[in-house]
Amino acid sequence: MAIDKQTVKYVAHLARIELRENELDKLSRQLHDILDFIDKLKKVDVKDINPTSHILPINNVLREDVPQEPLPSEKALINAPERQGSFFVVPKVIE
Repeated sequence: MAIDKQTVKYVAHLARIELRENELDKLSRQLHDILDFIDKLKKVDVKDINPTSHILPINNVLREDVPQEPLPSEKALINAPERQGSFFVVPKVIE
């Protein structure tokens, strides 16, 4: 698929991006190269390849969920900008 400078200029205008002439040349070449690469990928036979989400096996490293003593309210509220008793005071968002 060919990407010329006029197409890049038109899309840049739609996206409200201002490009100089040398940027138009560079961007049109880069987009052309990207689309050529995608065309090459389309020709690759992948019917026997299983889909993957990552090239390496990934395992979550989670700590054991062990019950602990709760955080005391005084410690939880120590940096609160405003508090009332043992509660955080927040601006009203529902009228």
